[in-house]
Amino acid sequence: MTKTIYKYAGPTNIDKIFQSEDLISLKCSLPKDFNDPYELFLTIDFNKRPDVLAFYSDAIGKIPQVPTTCFSLSPSVIPMWAHYAQNLEGFTIAFDEEKLIAHFPESGFGDVDYLDKPDGKVESLLYQAFTRGKPRHMHFFQTAVFSAAYYTKATCWSYEEERRMVISHEETTQVNEMILINIPNDCATALICGPRATEETKKALKDKAAHIGCDYLEMKIGKSSATPFFINSSNIPYVSEKSELRRATVYCKTCHEPLSTESELCSWCQITKTHKMHAAARNPYRLLENYGLLDSYIQSVLEIDKRIARK
Repeated sequence: MTKTIYKYAGPTNIDKIFQSEDLISLKCSLPKDFNDPYELFLTIDFNKRPDVLAFYSDAIGKIPQVPTTCFSLSPSVIPMWAHYAQNLEGFTIAFDEEKLIAHFPESGFGDVDYLDKPDGKVESLLYQAFTRGKPRHMHFFQTAVFSAAYYTKATCWSYEEERRMVISHEETTQVNEMILINIPNDCATALICGPRATEETKKALKDKAAHIGCDYLEMKIGKSSATPFFINSSNIPYVSEKSELRRATVYCKTCHEPLSTESELCSWCQITKTHKMHAAARNPYRLLENYGLLDSYIQSVLEIDKRIARK
């Protein structure tokens, strides 16, 4: 089954990412520059005897610095939109992982495991290598450490739903101090614009999507659910499901938000002028405001709250 992975980016990066007619340029990082400084703390518990720690240090040496670029398994992670897509003003690129593998056969993909403490597997291999001193045990131990270095993070990062692509140096290019991977356009399946993007950003991404030949969608924040949805150029809504975008079968015919039950309109779009009039008539604050008593009432309630809080 084809897996879709997503790269979040800010609007100022559009020209940098799409600087070539035929390629999409993504920045790569080395393990020493990863945003979690405690990733290696998830290999073993470092409260060990000095001789074991010395062996650990000597055995792993320095972690190989192989270029890595990071994706998410979901296009609807709000913290990712906030952190990496400039507070929902940017975009995300959907990539077909199978096509990435075909273009970069030397690369490796792996989901990040989120842990609060080492799971014990690496430590077991460490003691096996330490006590037996055989080359094959050393190989098993080193492989486990390197895997943990690239594919584990603390659980506080689990919202990212991260999947990493580890790339050989030969498959990257260096521009000044930046390491880039240049991905053929055909690997992109969609450009998804954030809900706070400017009209300039929307137009730029629509043009890029048309040039690449991929879908263009906009993420929407609905009123009925805390889960965002996506609209294509024909106002057809999509939802994110297990890393894929699935067309919604039931949705509001006015605001297009997907619905969980069969209905022409969502509850919000069913509100009429009559509903609004009845709501206003039932609101006691409006009555107090009509008689000029609202401010004094609120002030008296606040004073009562203060006295209760002091008790």
